[in-house]
Amino acid sequence: MSSAVAFQPEGPRAAKATRPALSNSMLLAGAGAILLSAPLAFGAVEPWAIFALQASATLLFLAWGARQWVNREIQFISHPLHWPMLAFVALVTLQWLTGWTAYRHATYSLLLLYLSYGLLVFVVTQTLQRASQLTNAAWVLSGYAAVLATFSLLRGLAPNGKLYGIWALTRGLPYGPYVNHNHYAGLMEMLTPFLLVLAATRFTSRERKIAAAVIAAVMAGTIFLCGSRGGMLAFALQAVLLIVLLRPRQENWKQHLVLGVGLAAMIGVLVWIGGNELTRRLASIHTEAQQELSGGVRLAIDRDGLRMWREKPLLGWGLGTFPVVYPQFRSFYTNFFINQAHNDYLQLLTETGLAGFAIGIWFLVVTFRHAWTKLDNWTESASGALTVAALVGCVGILVHSLLDFNLQIPANAAIFYVLCAIAASNPLQESPRRRSRRSHRLILEPRPETTAS
Repeated sequence: MSSAVAFQPEGPRAAKATRPALSNSMLLAGAGAILLSAPLAFGAVEPWAIFALQASATLLFLAWGARQWVNREIQFISHPLHWPMLAFVALVTLQWLTGWTAYRHATYSLLLLYLSYGLLVFVVTQTLQRASQLTNAAWVLSGYAAVLATFSLLRGLAPNGKLYGIWALTRGLPYGPYVNHNHYAGLMEMLTPFLLVLAATRFTSRERKIAAAVIAAVMAGTIFLCGSRGGMLAFALQAVLLIVLLRPRQENWKQHLVLGVGLAAMIGVLVWIGGNELTRRLASIHTEAQQELSGGVRLAIDRDGLRMWREKPLLGWGLGTFPVVYPQFRSFYTNFFINQAHNDYLQLLTETGLAGFAIGIWFLVVTFRHAWTKLDNWTESASGALTVAALVGCVGILVHSLLDFNLQIPANAAIFYVLCAIAASNPLQESPRRRSRRSHRLILEPRPETTAS
């Protein structure tokens, strides 16, 4: 639904002012530039990168507001995720204002960061309205993903322990532009489904389907080659989900064939490039999992985190305060500074309590419930294809968040929230020609026979 309050212009000067200074496509391109630039800045984890993300999101929102002012009309499109997002901001603001936080500065800093996520989500939901906007965005994303995955692959083949081959690191397992290989895997989990959906739907030519499948294969291959076990598990579940959504039907055999070719290409890349390193990494999964289950660090952090939550179960310790509070609950010795819970769900529970955790569940339920309504014949509509790509990407990062802290990385978190908003949005407007083509195909294609019981 949308609501608008119009201000009637007077005279020729006002009529001239009603011409839009910025189109929806320009604003959407600005949001895309911010989202795709953030991973290149080491995931936007450095203070300068966080400031750049916040400043650019604010400027983009001001540009949207300036357009409303120039047009003398306030055009606001409501979205189902606005309410849970506003509720979370209200909760964190309450923590900060009332002092119900172990460290007010940390809570205030994270509040500003979450507001920047909200501004990006807002601008995207106000400007992504037509299916025609999807085509250019899809191929820009494809080119970006191809360059980033290829660069990361080449750097992984000849690593020197430096980001971009320049910046030295004191610790960490870098891959691509990220200090932590798990966070690179999280980014690929969110982007790869878009290429797979392009390869599996009818919106691209045969040559472009092949190109999309090859790019997706390289991207998925780097998830395995970067050595992230959580990423491997998440992508495996994503592949299963996509196959379920592409459930076998007679008219969809070509889509399955393209998807199979893409997966076969991925396996070929893994065997050819991964070699002994991939085999060694996969073989270590069972051993390292056994160590964690017998009292490893991650499970110990989980147990300690639950004890933290029991101390303040309703409103938590304050957003962003986990690294400050956790040392007094830590049950094991370590020389390392544990700055995250390595479990985004647990960290949300400890920092915002049952209230914040309930809002998080509300957010996800709304996302999946609204996305589910657009899954019928999703291969035949731009809205359906975009929804499935965004939804599968969200599922991947949500699974990975059980084992890591991807949603504490600003670049990954911003992309995740935008994907959730896309999945929960209303169907896009399609041109009459595209609608008539789809209706013509549906009339000509045979329908499956049904038997009466």
